[in-house]
Amino acid sequence: MSSEPFPRMVLVNGGAGFLGSHLCERLLDAGHSVICCDDFSTGRRENIRHLLSKPGFRVMEHDVRDPYDVDASLIFNFASPASPPDYQRDPVGTLLTGVLGALNALDLARRNGAIVVQSSTSEVYGDPLQHPQQESYCGNVNPIGPRGCYDEGKRCAETLFFDYHRKYGVDIKVGRIFNTYGPRMRLDDGRVVSNFIVQALQNQDMTIYGDGHQTRSLCYVDDLIEAFMRFSGAGTNCNGPINLGNPVEIPVLQLAELIRDLTNSRSRIVHLAAAVDDPKQRRPDISRAAEELGWQPRVSLRDGLEKTIRYFDAVIGQAATEGREPAEAL
Repeated sequence: MSSEPFPRMVLVNGGAGFLGSHLCERLLDAGHSVICCDDFSTGRRENIRHLLSKPGFRVMEHDVRDPYDVDASLIFNFASPASPPDYQRDPVGTLLTGVLGALNALDLARRNGAIVVQSSTSEVYGDPLQHPQQESYCGNVNPIGPRGCYDEGKRCAETLFFDYHRKYGVDIKVGRIFNTYGPRMRLDDGRVVSNFIVQALQNQDMTIYGDGHQTRSLCYVDDLIEAFMRFSGAGTNCNGPINLGNPVEIPVLQLAELIRDLTNSRSRIVHLAAAVDDPKQRRPDISRAAEELGWQPRVSLRDGLEKTIRYFDAVIGQAATEGREPAEAL
């Protein structure tokens, strides 16, 4: 199965974010022209600086909650705050980004006859009662909790995508992303891998929320982007939803110990109160991705963490050389 659609004009909403910037890079390498749409509320210009000189790449500074019109035949809707500190900082804005961002992407796809790919999330499953999670599982989500703005925004976006598909025939694809990590994550984004690496590199206490027995399944960014490339090039009958992530599961405490070992850190591991609605188990069933996309992750957790640690170490080292706090290097 080909992992690349034929050359297109591609719109990437959230293209300056962690995942979006890797997607833009991969699309350009595959010969596509790319419009990177971002309002830079959580995306970073530094993520795409190396792409600015590439032929076929341009940046459109825009908030996806407002309508827009561009000539694109393939749309990736990756615009959204994605870490708890980000989306809880502006919960109303996060919810509206999920809903209005999806609506505007779908309207554009309908006008252009374009394929539109939604970056959904494993958070649609909430704190799951099914393990591992299959796409048919409807989830266990708290709609009024502190994570609800993100979870329900993504769930509503999926509803809009499938209603536009049924009512208007829009060519949709919905991928549910499980925990993903790698270079270009923000140092302060509050996610477990970045938290642990930054703390370990600076020999600070490594903070675990709860007892650390909760599990995560971690996918390296290159594997995830490969999955989305294959998904976007699949046929019109391959709509999803489809789980995209690594099915290898690890307890958070074991992850902290592994990162401490890989960084040769002197950090202590300390436990804080458990976060509200924090999932106890997170592991995708990727049978559908394997069957329909011929895809499975290839980068081991150790190899992926080593690459990510090198990136974070370089960012922190550069900040120290320039006399800045690490957070200022974002």
